[in-house]
Amino acid sequence: MEGLYARDAPTLGRAIQVGLAGDRVISVSFPETVPADADPDHPLLDRVFAYLDGAEDHFDDVEVALTVPTEQRTVLEAARNVPYGETVSVSRLARLAGLDDEADDLEAVRAALRENPVPLFIPDHRIEGPGATPPAVAERLRDVEA
Repeated sequence: MEGLYARDAPTLGRAIQVGLAGDRVISVSFPETVPADADPDHPLLDRVFAYLDGAEDHFDDVEVALTVPTEQRTVLEAARNVPYGETVSVSRLARLAGLDDEADDLEAVRAALRENPVPLFIPDHRIEGPGATPPAVAERLRDVEA
């Protein structure tokens, strides 16, 4: 099912919106309110809300479509492998992505996290520092996984 799906997520204090093309997630965002053109019914949203209610879900089987440069893809794929409930540093993520933990590589990792088109499914909230997930939402997601 293609389209835009969203629901209000009281646990996050805002809505969660998922964009799908075919069977792949192409975007995730956390708008203040549910967009008027978004459909609230989708099985993936059901899974997200079960996760927000405390069901452990790694979302590693969710197909995502990454249209980012190769160096960012490597970082985001490494972030996707950070286990549920764990938090790692940017330098640790750099090493997991096969990069050095030197200034240039660390800035590349931070840039990839900020450009993450599908936060939650690529869990940038599990990385210390800024990502695409708004800071207050990232904190709540870490609390969900604690």
